[in-house]
Amino acid sequence: MDMIVSTEWLAGHLAAAPGSAGFVILDASAHLPDAKRDARAEFAAEHIPGARFLDLATLIDPDSAVPAAIPTAEQFAARMGQLGVHPGDTLVIYDDSAVKTSARAWFIARLHGARAAILDGGLGKWRAEGRPLESGDPAHVATSYSAEAGEGLVRNKAEMLDNLTSKREQVVDARGAARFSGAEGDFRPNVASGHIPGSVNLPFGKLYNADGTFKDEAGLRAAFAEAGVDIDAPVATTCGGGVTAAVLLFALALLGKSDVSLYDGSWSEWGTDPATPKELSPGIDGAGA
Repeated sequence: MDMIVSTEWLAGHLAAAPGSAGFVILDASAHLPDAKRDARAEFAAEHIPGARFLDLATLIDPDSAVPAAIPTAEQFAARMGQLGVHPGDTLVIYDDSAVKTSARAWFIARLHGARAAILDGGLGKWRAEGRPLESGDPAHVATSYSAEAGEGLVRNKAEMLDNLTSKREQVVDARGAARFSGAEGDFRPNVASGHIPGSVNLPFGKLYNADGTFKDEAGLRAAFAEAGVDIDAPVATTCGGGVTAAVLLFALALLGKSDVSLYDGSWSEWGTDPATPKELSPGIDGAGA
């Protein structure tokens, strides 16, 4: 299976073999606090037939010092087991979130050895096409699931600090331009404004078409080039909390890049540490001070 599948593909599969073994659909929707949305309640109201609610917002490592850190292999395996996923099952992941949370779920799944694909356009496109939906929160028979090492690179704060001088990776920030520049403060309390020094900005929304599908190869390459990213050199992606950074990483994977890492702590970690250097864009009060 490709790492991205269309709504047409999924609809055809569901019609031909509903509930077939080896194929699990996961709703990875999660929302920022200011969206005032309840992902679980929305799932119960309507979801793609046969889908299971991943509860991505709680799929974290609570023992990590990193805010909302990527879960450990054991924590990921426990969640898959609770959802009735068998080792070897292929995951088709979708979301209905403004911050495209399916990419974060895809990254976590791939990191822990699961086969996963993103539904291009997510629930929004599925719904707009008038495809079937169901309600309820179905129970599933738990399984014994074991995770294994998979693909993906995760950077920590120490490595990102070292990168300021080593410059082994280009740092690409997925946040909106106003937050990246420092013109707009962070929505979370006690988080500084600005960005990691030397990083460039590519707001994640620039990678999508109007219907929520990813742009084609030419469109993706153009977006990275416009942001000043050398597509042939290593990249570390960052954002506010490690979610939309995964969108950039997924798009780069679509382009065939494997030398890409995700800074999991992102600005929610960097921006709260008084010892880390912060940069404002030219023209923003305090820039260069």
